[in-house]
Amino acid sequence: MDDRARLAGVLRVLEELGCRELFLDDLTTEEALALAAGSAPSPADAGNPLAALEARAEACQKCGLSGSRTNVVFARGSGTGGLMVVGEAPGGEEDRMGLPFVGPAGKLLDLLLLTIGFHRGSVYICNVLKCRPPKNRDPRPEEVAACSPYLRDQLQAVAPRAVLAVGRFAAQMLAGSDASIGRLRGRVHRHEGVPVVATYHPAYLLRTPSATRDAWQDLQLLKQVLDEPS
Repeated sequence: MDDRARLAGVLRVLEELGCRELFLDDLTTEEALALAAGSAPSPADAGNPLAALEARAEACQKCGLSGSRTNVVFARGSGTGGLMVVGEAPGGEEDRMGLPFVGPAGKLLDLLLLTIGFHRGSVYICNVLKCRPPKNRDPRPEEVAACSPYLRDQLQAVAPRAVLAVGRFAAQMLAGSDASIGRLRGRVHRHEGVPVVATYHPAYLLRTPSATRDAWQDLQLLKQVLDEPS
């Protein structure tokens, strides 16, 4: 099954759930699909306070991943929209382009975020690791130790109202737990006072469209958190 067929399966599940407002703010279906499949977002403004942090990450050689990377994959999107998405580590396409979530999983993430009113570029998206582990293996403790200060500083600079942790590794790190993603999802955790909602990685949803029902419920929980008075 190719990526387009997998994505179609996920969208069918969303339709069965009654999600009739996937395409928001007067976008046509064609415009929204083009948005989800579009090119990488434009670079951040020079005055962005995250720019200095990104420059430090670009020069980082704190762990062995610096020797095998093609690009540092720092972040994409806006640091002012109130929502931050954290994944595990870059994959091959992300390493090549230097941006997180740009392959098929990234397009699905964009579509899922549209269901709660967030367009591509309005969400700050990054990973725990900024460099791709060889063969997409799990991050090693020394790599996390070297890279976690960047994520900590990103969280402080963005100051999101809520964080969506996608995938087991990011969810366990931000929830401070070694429980499975199935046990972590469905409730609100806290990371240094910031609400965290955990859900399945979009790459998993492409392989298992039936799990989209749970992911959609997680996004509704996230929307409830974001809609609460600050």
